Amino acid sequence: MPRIDAHGHLIPEAYRAELAKRGVEPDYPLPPATPEIFGEVMDRHGIDAAVVSLSPPGVWFDDIGLARDLSRLVNEETAALVREQPARFAGLITVPLPDVEGALAEIAHGFDELGLDGVALSTNHAGTYLGDPEFDPVFDELERRGAYVFVHPIQPTTPSPMPATPVWVQEFPFDTTRAVTNLIYSGTLERCPSIRMQLAHLGGAAPFLAHRIAEWAGRDPSRAEAAPAGALEYLRRLYYDTGLSNNRVALAAVRELAGLDHIVFGTDWPYAVLPEGGDPAPDLGLSPTERATVDATNVAALVPRLSDALAG
Repeated sequence: MPRIDAHGHLIPEAYRAELAKRGVEPDYPLPPATPEIFGEVMDRHGIDAAVVSLSPPGVWFDDIGLARDLSRLVNEETAALVREQPARFAGLITVPLPDVEGALAEIAHGFDELGLDGVALSTNHAGTYLGDPEFDPVFDELERRGAYVFVHPIQPTTPSPMPATPVWVQEFPFDTTRAVTNLIYSGTLERCPSIRMQLAHLGGAAPFLAHRIAEWAGRDPSRAEAAPAGALEYLRRLYYDTGLSNNRVALAAVRELAGLDHIVFGTDWPYAVLPEGGDPAPDLGLSPTERATVDATNVAALVPRLSDALAG
């Protein structure tokens, strides 16, 4: 049975070069992450295909022009990779949010000109969270297209109360929880039912806190109006990848909430610490049939092109 990584990152060398040329220093070091290196990792772990997106910190460095240029550069690089190896890679569109006009232009270019497979969004863009009315035009366009949308956490703009703790330990999963809660209670998920949305890292803390999130509507009628199906139902409609969450404890909460058919395999390469070789996620505790469902079958709902190519 094929294995498809629904959560892999690339950091194009041209992107690094452009950051250096503009004198931009990311907040944290970016590991080597070229298609060639990733391809070796995939071969070592029996991964037949991968969905790739740009790694955090993304393209926004308080400069609209730079964000637009970097988005276009990354999307062209991603599209070239997909054209070269269409059965091995699916590519997601990078957008220059919070620049809504630029994001809409890049969505059109990425889908209509480059033929990319979906869109990658960060949980917040310069402190504005997904679900904010400012981003309604973007979500309306993604709804019109019935798009596949991958949501990945990024560092919040507010300083951590525990600055000695790496952001990926707490802030990243908490930021996913903030974003999905806002998507529910802003009415965005009610308004945009055709978007096929995947949350990184098994949804951060959202599955564990699902009933607490749902309780908000019980205490505030205005929230219930915006999310008439109820928070649990919206959470059940989403897809969750196992990147950096390849363990039975995290999987159990998502399986109870959304069912096995809404879980997809992911690595979060190059940030994942994978075994030397063989199974990249040996601790999921699934039967062979269940594992095949997570490893490849479920991804067909998000990127049918990849599943068809591997099946053929």
